[in-house]
Amino acid sequence: MTRYTFVMGLGVLAVVGTVSATGAQEQVAGMFGNSPSRNMVSDETGLPSSWDTSTGANVLWSQPVGSQAYGGAVVAEGKVYVGTNNEGRRNPSIDGDKGVVMVFDAMSGEFLWQMAHDKLTTGRVNDWPLQGVCSTAYMEGGRIYYVSNQAHVVCLDAEGFRDSENDGPTTDETDTSNIAGDVIWSYDMIGELDVFPHNLATGSPIVVGDLLYTVTSNGVDEGHVTVPSPFSPNFIAIDKNTGELVWESVVVGENILHGSWTNPAYAEINGRGQVIFPGGNGVIYSLDALTGDPIWQFDCNPKDSEWILGGRGTRNNILATPVVYDNKVFIGVGQDPEHGEAPGHFWVIDATGTGDVTDTNVVWHRGGTDFYRTMSTAAIDNGIVYISSLSGFLHALDVETGEEFWTFDTFAAVWGSPFVADGKVYIGDEDGDVAVLRAGKELDELGEYNLGAAVYSTAVARDGVLYFLTRNRVWALQEGAQGQPLQ
Repeated sequence: MTRYTFVMGLGVLAVVGTVSATGAQEQVAGMFGNSPSRNMVSDETGLPSSWDTSTGANVLWSQPVGSQAYGGAVVAEGKVYVGTNNEGRRNPSIDGDKGVVMVFDAMSGEFLWQMAHDKLTTGRVNDWPLQGVCSTAYMEGGRIYYVSNQAHVVCLDAEGFRDSENDGPTTDETDTSNIAGDVIWSYDMIGELDVFPHNLATGSPIVVGDLLYTVTSNGVDEGHVTVPSPFSPNFIAIDKNTGELVWESVVVGENILHGSWTNPAYAEINGRGQVIFPGGNGVIYSLDALTGDPIWQFDCNPKDSEWILGGRGTRNNILATPVVYDNKVFIGVGQDPEHGEAPGHFWVIDATGTGDVTDTNVVWHRGGTDFYRTMSTAAIDNGIVYISSLSGFLHALDVETGEEFWTFDTFAAVWGSPFVADGKVYIGDEDGDVAVLRAGKELDELGEYNLGAAVYSTAVARDGVLYFLTRNRVWALQEGAQGQPLQ
């Protein structure tokens, strides 16, 4: 095991964690991708290889959420956070279509509190009906950070008003009941930055030291013709304590293809902190973590690719999250799933360069008919890259060369990502099935189990419990548990 600490100027910018030889990091905070590098791998052990929702076998608990849930489960400090809508109404005083963050006790499943956000008055062009909060939160130090459907970067007290205290400078909350959220601060990206989120504001932030990083979701107009706010930032850094803007980046400008919905990763490379984010133009950018100054960029589409409205062309967006591993970035391209399946690309990029590294820093690449569009984030463990495509294929590839060890067909669309832990690979699909495979160079399916509704997010594990968010429920699975059967 190797222990590392990043400390940089401007006060303190530090990350302290523990990394194993496989690249998995112990969770010192809850976030999408388990660590700032976003590698979908965990050191958790003792996780179940099977479960049965009809009998409750290996089910610790299950709770209904809204009717559409895309803000993946995050587990930290004994709590589970999910993003959803208000169709699973928990607060009788809050009615109608809302964006909602729900919080549950991690071991008992008890509902604790929720935060509800009104919909934007501009309607579906900026805030699609019933989609709720689609951001996967970041949680540490008694705070939860996420992007709301209103395009606000929000910081909440992890206890909500259960502790009967208003803990932040925000004192105008209309609901202070013990099942309501307590706002510490909220940064309005539309009001402050004039961004134009296309269909929905998303982005799952990371926090490094005192800085929070997120995309702004700036995108095209309703007709998919122009970018209403071409000079608004694509990416920002905010002081996590005060909610004040520290720096902004406008590197994408008016070249947005559709929307900007995905997430940054962080790593220290050559002694310099880098935040790496996919731009809405299909280009991935590395920025200095302290200043936002560009370090390098890489176009994730071939030079002859062409963007055509409706996604019929060969140029793709980036809907996946980059993974940083061994000073390399692993990233695939894709489009809005409504645009369907088509050839895509998966890139491994040397992240030690500067400037435009498109023609110089490709380590290996898969594309065309051997890799299709993806929204998934890679899991890298023991020399193997596990990456899935929207078409439902899970690939196991050699981390050094891209050589394929095996491919598994889920026979359904995959929106989430493979998750590797305890020697197993978990992958959910749109049919609600979760395949459990043995991690390794030989394909070995341990089983497939249905959770009753589409699995659009990625599993997460903490303290021997495996958590899944489906379209309408959150599940906690534990070896030896005996929960209530799903009615």
